[in-house]
Amino acid sequence: MIIILLLLLAYLIGSLPSGLWVGKLFYNIDIREHGSGNLGGTNTFRTLGKKAGLVVTILDILKGTAATLLGSLAVFEAANVHPLILGIVAVVGHMFPIFAGFKGGKAVATSGGLLLGYNWPIFVILVIGFFIILKLTKMVSLTSMILAIVAVLYSVIYYFTIDNDWPLIIIVLLLALFIFYRHRANIKRIKAGTEPKVTWI
Repeated sequence: MIIILLLLLAYLIGSLPSGLWVGKLFYNIDIREHGSGNLGGTNTFRTLGKKAGLVVTILDILKGTAATLLGSLAVFEAANVHPLILGIVAVVGHMFPIFAGFKGGKAVATSGGLLLGYNWPIFVILVIGFFIILKLTKMVSLTSMILAIVAVLYSVIYYFTIDNDWPLIIIVLLLALFIFYRHRANIKRIKAGTEPKVTWI
């Protein structure tokens, strides 16, 4: 029962629709009706502006971190659930949130939060890489997919050079698959040359 409760809490944390709530509470706007219709940080930036976009992105990151660290709380320690499992359950919740009709974000920020909670150096590397690659590509979607590949490569290098952490490889690979799947419409637009580009970097 403790394990089931823990997994349920991780999913519910991931399901918190930050973009939807920030939009409705502070701007009286349902961002699902604007831009890409996505609940993630990128559509929030485009629809509500930089301040709201930054807040939503941070909240989405923290969802992944909170869920990943959930099992370390004294009340849940006996369950002995691997933190990466809790983190990925939260990512699933972010993509398919029960609080928003199971239509959520594209898994990028919450995946980052998972990595922040489990292996913070890779999170730092990915954040730095995000701004460098975004500066070059001007496309958040393409940048996110490139970073997903970078994360997989990091997990493999980490396995062979620092710690034989095979669960990290498996989970990061799953996260990369999630990100590519959730960006399949973006991939079509990138190929067609119609993918929106950012102008602030």
